[in-house]
Amino acid sequence: MPWIILAIAGLFEVVWAYAMKQSHGFTRLWPSVITFAGMFISFGLLSLAMRSLPLGTAYTVWTGIGAVGAFVLGVLILGESAHPMRIGAAVLIVSGLVLMKLSDG
Repeated sequence: MPWIILAIAGLFEVVWAYAMKQSHGFTRLWPSVITFAGMFISFGLLSLAMRSLPLGTAYTVWTGIGAVGAFVLGVLILGESAHPMRIGAAVLIVSGLVLMKLSDG
């Protein structure tokens, strides 16, 4: 169950990062509200997952999900660059996440 909670926390990190981009520096109300709500939920779920997962594993996986998720969202929705080197970097991050999960047992 902690891994599911951690995955959901990572997805909420993507939500708040995207909402922050849409808030235009917190000048738009609803994207700003979604940003802070997403942060609250993401951090709350991360703290629950950390009750039974090691700090290094939980934090690395959480930030990795957020980083790769934000990258994918940026490419698919915001039209950001899908340069092969950026894709390679995302693949390396995902590889690291898989290794973290496997090392946790």
